[in-house]
Amino acid sequence: MKSLALNPRLAETLERIGGQIAENGEAAEQAERFSEENYALLQQEKIFSALVPEALGGAGHGYRDLCSFLRELAALHPSTALACSMHQHIVAANRYNHLNGRPGQAVLEKVAARELVLVSTGAGDWLASNGQLEKTEGGFIFNGVKHFASGSPAGDVLVTSAPYEDPAQGWQVLHFPVPLGTEGVKVLDNWTPLGMRGSGSNSVSLENVFVPEASIVVRRPRGDFHLMWCVVLPVALPLIMSVYYGTAREAARRTRDLCRSSLDPVTPYLLGEMENALTCAEVALNSMIDIVDEFGFSADLATVNEVVKRKTLVAEACKGVTAKALEASGGRGFMRGNGIENLLRDVMASHFHPLQEKRQHLFTGSLAMGKEPPTQAF
Repeated sequence: MKSLALNPRLAETLERIGGQIAENGEAAEQAERFSEENYALLQQEKIFSALVPEALGGAGHGYRDLCSFLRELAALHPSTALACSMHQHIVAANRYNHLNGRPGQAVLEKVAARELVLVSTGAGDWLASNGQLEKTEGGFIFNGVKHFASGSPAGDVLVTSAPYEDPAQGWQVLHFPVPLGTEGVKVLDNWTPLGMRGSGSNSVSLENVFVPEASIVVRRPRGDFHLMWCVVLPVALPLIMSVYYGTAREAARRTRDLCRSSLDPVTPYLLGEMENALTCAEVALNSMIDIVDEFGFSADLATVNEVVKRKTLVAEACKGVTAKALEASGGRGFMRGNGIENLLRDVMASHFHPLQEKRQHLFTGSLAMGKEPPTQAF
């Protein structure tokens, strides 16, 4: 298992802007808003094109490098790191496709040329998607509301999908980009969650938005587990879970500092449980990243299965870390000023990324029985 040490270039970037990221993040948390200031800093440092190969205009950082960067960024402001991970997974999927002879180069070049911020709605849409597409000359008219669009207050392009009943082929889901500045597109002010309050995961309303036929990048049967998810899930989940591991690790660090002078005889037991959970999260996360193998993985159900199993393990372990951190800290941990309760709330969001625990159990158990995953459950 390889180390997750941060590479020197990205380490230098965080050393230069880390203090400001944390300060901006704290201000955003107090106001329960998205930190556009942090996104501006990340754009200035060309983090949004960090995964784009150098030959296509990006920094050419490795996949493991970005996982490490997001882990460290999460310690400074989890919500900024989570929103950034959503952009990075779209870039990562396009890089995998480009490396494997599929369309992806055009997206990578556009991101690098303008340091574009991509906003995904994939987790909210999943297999069936939502909204309404109506055929018109040269394309479609789309109406709908897309949820959990992380980073949308500062995004450039919405990467989304919608169902369409094709007269010949029946129900399909069409995937396409929509610039967030398009007429009829509005980012709603409705993100009021338990945790990750600063991730800007607002809903986006699209009213009578024209989608050109040429913009359709994928057509797939509605509700089926399509091959595209065998690319998206393996690259997305380790990036996302790196954020939650970094958040849990920061909670553990703060708790050690807070409990160092404790005289309570129970405290070492609680810290021991916390440390064990943190190790479990680290081992499972590193294994996920190893599976991706710097984009050398096989895009198939077997790979998806191994990744989603580990996603559940990381999420549960991170939740265990922060729960024990709060318990070990006692009443002090319950107070906002010690910066532990907010990390616990943030980590709780790890459950909601696909596949959620029981759906993962169903997916994995079905494969173990030699059956196809029952996609209606996803």
